Amino acid sequence: MNEKIVVVDDETEIADLLELYLKNEGFNVFKFNNATDAWHCIENGNISLAILDVMLPDMDGFALCEKIRRDYLFPILMLTAKVDDIDKITGLSLGADDYITKPFKPLELVARVKTQLRRYIRYDKQGSISDDDNSIQIRGLNISLDEHKCTLNGKELSITPTEFNILWYLCEHRGKVVSSEELFEAVWNEKYLDCNNTVMAHIARLREKMNEPARRPAYVKTVWGVGYTIE
Repeated sequence: MNEKIVVVDDETEIADLLELYLKNEGFNVFKFNNATDAWHCIENGNISLAILDVMLPDMDGFALCEKIRRDYLFPILMLTAKVDDIDKITGLSLGADDYITKPFKPLELVARVKTQLRRYIRYDKQGSISDDDNSIQIRGLNISLDEHKCTLNGKELSITPTEFNILWYLCEHRGKVVSSEELFEAVWNEKYLDCNNTVMAHIARLREKMNEPARRPAYVKTVWGVGYTIE
């Protein structure tokens, strides 16, 4: 494997553990205990994925996540010692693709890393998903599965692979109300759990990038108590 993974955690034991398991899977690991050094590495290398602890000595993981998202689309996994939903929503709303709560099972984290990388590599290699010209056009919104590109009124949207998959699934099921459970299991390929705010946070960020007003969105609409739809 040539995938480069940045691990940022100021707890040496956790950082070492992550490095050990990821290297055993063939990944190239760059380990840091602060955000500043990690950012310099990201700027100077073709990073494939980042694992960020929330609590860092110089800049919290949320701020680093937001900074990364201004320039890069590679997957970001957040590590948090807190179980509060607000912390999870904060990370996802700032552009993180997934989160995992400490203490965690290393093999579970490795599995999530692989899932995110598969999605990102598929997104990055244009035309690798289908030989057909799969595209959908809805009132100025154009989304192409072959090119993995989305434009709105002629302007390309800078969306992550996860956001693209959410939008494509909703467009593909245009006119149907898709529940959070169905959307989560289709995009993340994991079992949906009650009180899972992952979908809601990603929808909010997607609307923000589309300049959609939360209360009266033109495209991704909320059907309260049921799910989401694109009409």
